[in-house]
Amino acid sequence: MKAAVRYRFGAPSEVVEVREVEKPVPTEDEVLVRVHAASLNFGDWYAVVGRPWVGRPSMGLRAPKSERLGTDYAGVVEAVGANVTDFRPGDEVFGGRTGALAEFVAARADRSIVPKPANVSFEEAAAVPVAALTALQAVRDHGRVGPGRKVLVNGASGGVGTYAVQIAKALGAQVTAVCSPANVETARSLGADRVVDYTQEDFTRGDVRYDVLIDVAGSRSWRECTRVLAKDATLVIVGGQKRGRLLGPIGGLAGKKLGALFSGRTAPFFIAKFNKPDMEMLRELVESGKVRSVVDREYELDAVVEALDYLGEGHARGKVVVTFGREPSDAAGTKA
Repeated sequence: MKAAVRYRFGAPSEVVEVREVEKPVPTEDEVLVRVHAASLNFGDWYAVVGRPWVGRPSMGLRAPKSERLGTDYAGVVEAVGANVTDFRPGDEVFGGRTGALAEFVAARADRSIVPKPANVSFEEAAAVPVAALTALQAVRDHGRVGPGRKVLVNGASGGVGTYAVQIAKALGAQVTAVCSPANVETARSLGADRVVDYTQEDFTRGDVRYDVLIDVAGSRSWRECTRVLAKDATLVIVGGQKRGRLLGPIGGLAGKKLGALFSGRTAPFFIAKFNKPDMEMLRELVESGKVRSVVDREYELDAVVEALDYLGEGHARGKVVVTFGREPSDAAGTKA
């Protein structure tokens, strides 16, 4: 089967290639999925270039610990192990599994794989797992968002941000989205009560005080953010700017964590964790129409280097999707 691989760190054009690799054989607890679409996350780009250097112990010190790339996928069950009762061949599914940028993946049936809603395409479903899971855990678990809470999403046009806006609305919050002028209408279409074009307005100078700030962009300092935070507010650190090779986006979170210690506010930082209940909740939100995917661009697997280069530029609106020899379907969700 074909899969995207790399055996050393470096620019995508220098190290990533599509090769024939061995097709996985599912164990008795796994399902074998023929992948129809996968999506990219910034973690995939960092895993290719090997930055920030502080992350090398988990990625691999001198060379990648795993040559395979990708996590998000959607496809059709090809075969099931002897102990699997929840899935059958022919079922449409989506989930997260290391090495998803491949024609087939084998995944534990009791973990991060769930049925694909019939009302969305494979491309839309593949966009969901990492980004939407991160948004869900940021908004619900770390932000403790509920009805009537005032939430600001800084960086509302990227993969995590587009889902964060929708999930906060689904939980009953009043949502303000901060994005570039090109993404204002998309943010409105996702349900934001107010949209701030950061080229025209400084959201840290507004009159509203927010209970929760979901900081995906990491573009403003702790001191600036406190101007619009309520006294007991939570700033959830999701992402940050690339910054240097040593710390990358991690460099910007230290100041916010330190500032929160002396302010009475909290600034949690977390790494999203896959689990079956959260994947089921995302499936329900997508199936109900409360959450939909924003897909910026689609690339064939053979053009995965181009897809990674585009993602690395940092201007993707929503998600970048990789397809596998199929004509891109007419998505029911938003096209950026």
